[in-house]
Amino acid sequence: MTVLAATNNLKKRDELVRLLTPLGLSVVTAAEAGVDLGDVEETGTTFEQNALIKAVSGCKASGMPCVADDSGLEVDALGGEPGVFSARYAGAHGDDARNNEKLLHALRHVPAAERTARFICAACFCTPDGVTLTVRGVCEGSIAFHPEGSGGFGYDPLFLPAAAEPADGKKPTMASLSDSEKDAISHRGAAIRQLAVKIEEYYDRQAKGAVQGAGQRP
Repeated sequence: MTVLAATNNLKKRDELVRLLTPLGLSVVTAAEAGVDLGDVEETGTTFEQNALIKAVSGCKASGMPCVADDSGLEVDALGGEPGVFSARYAGAHGDDARNNEKLLHALRHVPAAERTARFICAACFCTPDGVTLTVRGVCEGSIAFHPEGSGGFGYDPLFLPAAAEPADGKKPTMASLSDSEKDAISHRGAAIRQLAVKIEEYYDRQAKGAVQGAGQRP
C-alpha cells in the first residue's frame, strides 16, 4: 500500500518515511505526490485531535491514504506544558532553539529528580472514504540541564529517554542517539508500529468481508 506522509516538517517527514517503510508501507512525500499540503491550522486540544486534522487534510488534498502525527513534550514540573503547544512554545512555530531556551529557563530552579517528562506522539491513518485509525506512543524520560547532541529535532537535545542505555556512565539525550537507536525507543516509533498493526488488521477485515460477501451471492 502507498500512503502519503502528511507533514511539512522535513525532519519529521524523513522520520516517518524511515519508520513506515520497513513495516511494508510504500511512503511518498507531498513533493513526490505533487501535493501542496498548505498550512493546516492545528485547532485541537489533544495530540489525537491535531493528528486527525492533519491526516484528514492531507487525504483530501491528495486523494490518497495518509499518515500524520502530532507530537509534543509534557513536563511534570510545568503541569504538562508545553503539551500540544510544543512546536510553538516560544511563540513562533517550529523555532526549536527558542523553544529549548524557554524550557530551560522555566526549569532553571527545578532539581534533576523533579525534571521528569515524556514525549507523546499521536499518529493517525486516514483513507479517502473516511476511515480513520489513531494510536498513541509514549517515551518516558527527563529534561537535561544543557542541550547535547546534533541529531533529531525539537526538544531532542534536552530529552533524556529513560530507555536509553548510558554511554560512558552518562545518560544520552535523544539527539545523541543514532537513527536506529532513536526509532527503537521513541514515542513516534512506538506509535507508528502500533498504527501499522491496526492498518493491517483493518484491511484484513475488509478482505475477509469481501470474500464472505462474494460467497453469499446467489
